[in-house]
Amino acid sequence: MSNALRDQLLKAGVADAKKVKKVKKEKHQLKTQAGKNAVPGEQTTTLAQQAKAEQVARDRELNRQKQAELTQKALAAQVKQIIETNAISNKGEVGFNFVDGKLVKKLYVSSKLHDELSRGLVAIARLAEQYILVPAQVAEKVMQRDASSIVLLNTKQQQPDEDDPYADYQIPDDLMW
Repeated sequence: MSNALRDQLLKAGVADAKKVKKVKKEKHQLKTQAGKNAVPGEQTTTLAQQAKAEQVARDRELNRQKQAELTQKALAAQVKQIIETNAISNKGEVGFNFVDGKLVKKLYVSSKLHDELSRGLVAIARLAEQYILVPAQVAEKVMQRDASSIVLLNTKQQQPDEDDPYADYQIPDDLMW
């Protein structure tokens, strides 16, 4: 009750002082409970819980992305180490042409390495902007980690089809172009 209304009711005799104190006390209790357990407070706690859940979800996603980046860096480091430790010296005078993406590249190797590249015993790996020769077994290990690092790995030719009209015209493996 407002003070003016309370005074008027007391003067008229409709309410007594005890009832006024009781109403005042109940109002006070309602206000204090409203501060603690009111519906707006429940909405606030619900919103706070939702915000916290969203923050936890974002943190998990960021941690997952960071973990994926660390894993990718670790694989790249393993690939680099494997290629560098198993590199074959490729000094030579015979040009070996190969395709890297859409470009045809030429690597000068010895005739022995040229033959091994043609038969699939040696592979060409890309490390940064240079091409490195590695044994085929090493190239397979590298391909398990990062297939894009291996530029050329010749495999055994499959059996030609029986109906192939060009079966009699086989292309030699050591063809120089």
